[in-house]
Amino acid sequence: AEMASRGDEVRGDTRLGVIGTTARWLLPQLLTQLGAQHPGVHVTVHEGNTTNLLPRVLAQQLDATIVHLPVDDPEVAVEPLFAEDLVLLVHSRHHLSNRESIHLAELAGEPLMLPPLGAALRRAIDRAAAGVGVELEAQVEIDGVRLLTSLAFEGYGAAIVPATAVPRWLKGDFQRIAVPELPRRVVGWVQRRRPSPGSPTRALLAVLREVIATQGAKQPGVYVGAEAFPLGRSA
Repeated sequence: AEMASRGDEVRGDTRLGVIGTTARWLLPQLLTQLGAQHPGVHVTVHEGNTTNLLPRVLAQQLDATIVHLPVDDPEVAVEPLFAEDLVLLVHSRHHLSNRESIHLAELAGEPLMLPPLGAALRRAIDRAAAGVGVELEAQVEIDGVRLLTSLAFEGYGAAIVPATAVPRWLKGDFQRIAVPELPRRVVGWVQRRRPSPGSPTRALLAVLREVIATQGAKQPGVYVGAEAFPLGRSA
């Protein structure tokens, strides 16, 4: 693939891992743009979570992955891409659906659908709750953001999920509610330092940067650019 890409046209295969929430809003735009700029690049996409995608990069089963940060491993290079809010997602029939914003203290005693104890997202939520002196009540614990989101869409309960779990093009009977005390989550690109990625992977990253720069801020709850990662707001 590297030899074939030494001319003007980049050609070859690249294997990309991506977390599910980011994939829903980003991949349609990313793959469309990549096909227009580099039709000779073939991408194989592997969906997963941060925990299972990172070892596959280290084992050279993936060329790069898009995961939640922080990632602390000397074998990989990390580039933050965007930050996203954590939001309360409810069905339109839920008694909180008339709210645009709510404080964590108001959610004390409110049954919530939450990630399981020990999950990175749950730790971030519990730290924020402890910071304002409340303990959130788990109606049910669900290991999987997409399932949490689906259950909220169906009206089973209120869920705290990353903003990208609800792409901007999605319409339905639901309400996103801002929770100011919750931290932003940072999503980034991770690749091995050695061997360095080939031309197809580098081309994919270049297009990814363009798409996030032009489209990221249009996604509700997503922040891009130098101000996206203020101190004390990443988790």
